[in-house]
This record gives sequence, C-alpha cells and structure tokens, in this order.
Amino acid sequence: MRAAIVINPSKPAARDIRGTLTRLSAANGWEEPLWLDTTAEDPGAGQAREALEAGADVVIAAGGDGTVRCVAEVLAGTDTPLGLIPLGTGNLLARNLGLDVTDTEGAAKVALLGEARRIDVVRSARNDGGSEQLFLVMAGLGFDASIMADTDAKLKDKVGWLAYVDAAVRNLQGKGVKAKISVDGEAVASRRVRSVMVGNCGKIQGGVEIFPGAAVDDGILDLMVVAPGKLGWFGVIAGVIGKGRSKDTSVEYFRGTSVEVSLEHEDDFQLDGDHEGKVSTLTARVDPGALLVRV
Repeated sequence: MRAAIVINPSKPAARDIRGTLTRLSAANGWEEPLWLDTTAEDPGAGQAREALEAGADVVIAAGGDGTVRCVAEVLAGTDTPLGLIPLGTGNLLARNLGLDVTDTEGAAKVALLGEARRIDVVRSARNDGGSEQLFLVMAGLGFDASIMADTDAKLKDKVGWLAYVDAAVRNLQGKGVKAKISVDGEAVASRRVRSVMVGNCGKIQGGVEIFPGAAVDDGILDLMVVAPGKLGWFGVIAGVIGKGRSKDTSVEYFRGTSVEVSLEHEDDFQLDGDHEGKVSTLTARVDPGALLVRV
C-alpha cells in the first residue's frame, strides 16, 4: 500500500506533515509516501493525476479547501479515496465531515487508515457553457465572492478566518445585481440580489449553519439568495438565524438537483473559498456519491 500526498508547501505545517506521514506509513507497513508539491501554476490537479498514474491507494490533499477541490476534481468518479489533512484557513469540507481541524496528526491517521465514505460533488459551468469545474463546499456569486477577492492575505496569515470579517465589513455597501434564478428548471426568483450561494454542505467558519439541514451525501443542492430589504443587513442576519422561516425575503432558501443563475452583468465568483474572477451565468448540478473520502 502506498499513499500519495498532494501538499501545499507554503503552509507552515507542511514540513511536520512529511515526518508524520512517513512515520505512520512505516508503522503500518505502507511504502514510503509519494510527495507531490502544488505550485502557483498547478494547485493540485496535475499532481492528483500523477498520483493516479503511480497507482496510489489513497491520494491525500494536505492544504486548504482550494487544494482539496483541485485534487477531488481528478478523483471524482474513480475508486481511489481522498484523504484530508486540513492546513488552510477555512477547511470547510473537513469541518463538515467531522474532522478535528486542530489535530493534524489525528487527521493524518484518518487520511491513511480511515474508512471510505461516498459524498456528493457539484459540477458547475460558468458564462454559458464554459469549462466544467467541480466544487465540494459551495459556490457564490456577488457579496460572498467579493469577500474572498478582497481578503488581505497577510492579515489572514495573522488572524485566520477573522480576516474574512474585515473584508465583509468593507464590502457591505456594494450594489446588488438583477438576477434570474431557476432550480430544477423552474424559475424561483427574478430580482435584484447581493449574493447567490449554492451549497453542497451546511457549515462555515465558527460552526454557523449557512444552509439548514444540508448534508454532503444527500444528493441535493442547497441555494441561498441574499437580498437585503428595508431592514438591510439586520434582516439578512435574522434570516440566517431563523433559517429562512421569516416572511422577510432578505434571505430565501431553495433546494434541488440543479441550479441556473443569470445576472444582468458580471459579478464576483468564488468556488470553495477561492475567487475565480467575474461571471454573468452559472449552472450547477449535483453528482451524487461521486467521491470517496476517508473519514
């Protein structure tokens, strides 16, 4: 048995992980791990393909949600499991799978020796049929993507996810965009919005459940539409806390297996916390049970 580790070498814990996984592999009769560093030009997909070609029994993504997404994009649809060693700021997939993101050695043991569980992935395309991209946690148009674009990298290194709060405050006064939204082919909204988020699982930083009842293996997409009304962002906060049960339409939730969003003009776009530029259209569909993950 041999593990391949796709690792983001810029993470402070990367050096310690190498020693931990080498030791765990030897202790459990596994071969020396195959180490594949990500680069700015290739943040994980090419390394994951190399791991499959080498016949790895598990491919471990050691990095943030961006690294995990790139590796999963290659592993989805195969029988090779993905292991997770969370080294990023958000680590949202790991959190939603119940992994302790503060216990790096524990995560390494699970990645190497844990049970395999099937989870959903979401396949998306932007700007009317652009190349397909996969995501595991959520995609966002508008305000939440602007936060990702405007987060100070140096501040994030110092204070972690609180840097997103700083970016959020600076983007509160932005303008909305007219959107047409369909779920499973049926129109559900046509109005000016600040954000449209499509989720595969429910929790974000701080344990906040942004998509009530969402599960990573339910075969369903969860959609949240944010459009501050008379109460402004107070109405949005109340809507999230109340899980959309209020009559106020500042926050609306929808569920289905496919989503289409069309904007009157391009706005910021993010996938699993990585800003991906600006888009005017987005389609997304769930691919149930397409990915094996070690838990």
